[in-house]
Amino acid sequence: MQTSSQLIHHNQTTLPEPVLEALNLHEGDAIVFEIDQAGVHLRKAKSIDSAFTEALHDTLSEWNSTADDEAYADL
Repeated sequence: MQTSSQLIHHNQTTLPEPVLEALNLHEGDAIVFEIDQAGVHLRKAKSIDSAFTEALHDTLSEWNSTADDEAYADL
C-alpha cells in the first residue's frame, strides 16, 4: 500500500489514517525516524518505563551541579 501527505508551514504534516492504524498511533504518542542506507523508516517510539526512570534519578546526580552547567554550557 502507498499513501502520501504534504508538508505545510514549519515542515508539519498530517499522518494518513492508514499509517496511524498500521503503527497503532494515537494523539500524544512519540514517533521515531530511523535513517539508514535503505531510506527513512517511521515507527512508534517505545514507551519509557517511568518506575525505572524514577529509580535511576537519585543515582544520576553526579553531573547535576551549577559548576557542571557552567563548565559544559558551550558544548
